[in-house]
Amino acid sequence: MRFHRNLLIAAGAVSLAAVMTPCGVAQAQPDSDQPQTRGIYLQMIQKARVDGRSRAAMAYLDDYDHKYPGDVEARVLRINCLLDLHQVAEAQGLLGRLPTERTGRFAAIVNAVHGHVLAAQDRWGDAVPYYTAAVAADPTSAVLRNALGYAQLRDHHPDRALETISDARELAPDDMIIRNNLMLAYAINGRDAQLTQALESVGNQAARTALRQRITIEAARLRAVPAMAAAVIPAKATPQNPS
Repeated sequence: MRFHRNLLIAAGAVSLAAVMTPCGVAQAQPDSDQPQTRGIYLQMIQKARVDGRSRAAMAYLDDYDHKYPGDVEARVLRINCLLDLHQVAEAQGLLGRLPTERTGRFAAIVNAVHGHVLAAQDRWGDAVPYYTAAVAADPTSAVLRNALGYAQLRDHHPDRALETISDARELAPDDMIIRNNLMLAYAINGRDAQLTQALESVGNQAARTALRQRITIEAARLRAVPAMAAAVIPAKATPQNPS
């Protein structure tokens, strides 16, 4: 189970409105004379990305940018599509085309996508401030809280992560990715009783056993990361006892 990949897919979805148009409506070409079609076209592109068709979404974005140049949401969506396609360097290069202010209408999506790009480079500590700012701009977003919590988890602050992901879970109790990240936080924090209780919501016994195994393996891997880093740092010389 790739917890961090699941996180990025989910977190990226915050870039546009959560409500998607029906497929039949989405296939219609936008009429630039109608203001509402701009939003409909963006929703169509976002739906293509959510459906796993990020290359198609990029093609739609090329057409969208021709019709509506300079749209911030479209630029954020393009960066998210590039991350889906593992084109991290290209995504990094587009960050400079986003607004520099960290407040206002686009504060949540701009800060979030900065966090996504850093997370894609395993720069979790650098991603945390951006996700924190995104949550401050949109405090009711479970997706953003989940992104922040997972970044805190990867930045070796499991206690903070547990609190943040718990808050996300309360906001979106049916979200499976948030549920899995919360169980991962339980495991890393040694909360076995809470992990067992959370697993009760998962399917049948076989599914619970399989998920617990995957969570246990991932928790052990993440715990080992700081230990491995410490192993390559030379130990300080131990002072000799003069006696």
